Amino acid sequence: MIRSLARRAYSLGERTGVSAAIRDSAWRRKRLLVLCWHGISLDDEHLWRSGLYITPAVFRQRLNILAEGAYNVLPLGEALSRLWAGELPPRSVAITFDDGFYDFYLHAAPALEEFGFPATLYLTTYYVDYQRPIFNLVASYMLWKSRGPGRRLPDGSPLTSEIEADAACARILAQAERDGVTGSGKDGIARALANNLGIDYDSLLGRRVLHLMSADEVRRVSRSGIITIEAHTHRHRTPADPELMTKELRDNQARIEQFTGRRPVHFCYPSGVHRREYFPLFEQEGYRSATSCDMRIASTADHRFLVPRLLDHAGMTEIQYRGWLSGMCALGRSS
Repeated sequence: MIRSLARRAYSLGERTGVSAAIRDSAWRRKRLLVLCWHGISLDDEHLWRSGLYITPAVFRQRLNILAEGAYNVLPLGEALSRLWAGELPPRSVAITFDDGFYDFYLHAAPALEEFGFPATLYLTTYYVDYQRPIFNLVASYMLWKSRGPGRRLPDGSPLTSEIEADAACARILAQAERDGVTGSGKDGIARALANNLGIDYDSLLGRRVLHLMSADEVRRVSRSGIITIEAHTHRHRTPADPELMTKELRDNQARIEQFTGRRPVHFCYPSGVHRREYFPLFEQEGYRSATSCDMRIASTADHRFLVPRLLDHAGMTEIQYRGWLSGMCALGRSS
């Protein structure tokens, strides 16, 4: 009910010109909308995880809206520097992507180059080196695809609904964690699961479903002049232990520098998990910013290691997206 009323309000704002007035206001000019995407579907990933994926067609539509609305799409580093200096141009936006999936290379990077929009890719690097599907994601995806009336796992566990598929995935991941299984062992578990479910695992490998980009692909996009590669930890985790966290950052930094020839200076929290205790470490390692998953529009009141973003996804309507760009949806949420 509340979401329905909000959508009607955003739609009314578009029709009456309120949204346009906010977009061109002094209030909006002092704020930066940092857009965030995770994945562009190769197949049906937007149906599996609608909160993280959108289709290639919707992504192109989103870029069209930016172009038609004359939004100033700035490189992240420049955008943040100008925000903090109070020198943003009107309608300022920065584009970010998390993780570095192959679908970014296939769909997002070419579209961004076509539109001439700079973007930041926060790259996690373990699965760049180890070219296999990300274990927790591919297990979840295969179980989701296999659910249905009367379906059961070999141990007799039901697989009739999405809830049961999620529960089965949680058990598999927990067991692998208890057993201390490493990358190749996890891939073996994924292949065995695929066989049990009647899924062609080699087909998933061939289509690069839930793979990260290869090292050569990272190098290619970083040489485009459009994409900047920044930090996202090596193993996509944020351990509480300072030594482990330092290792995550330095392993990630080293691989990115090898791929691109430059050291990353901006960071993104994996899964949005953050601790203020990290801030001195970020200072020590030379980071200028860190972005979160807090859905707000950024202002000078935000700490530079807690920069909010808007996560776009399949469940977001065009009206909502336009409302966030203008600043209308952000009223009451921004600092």
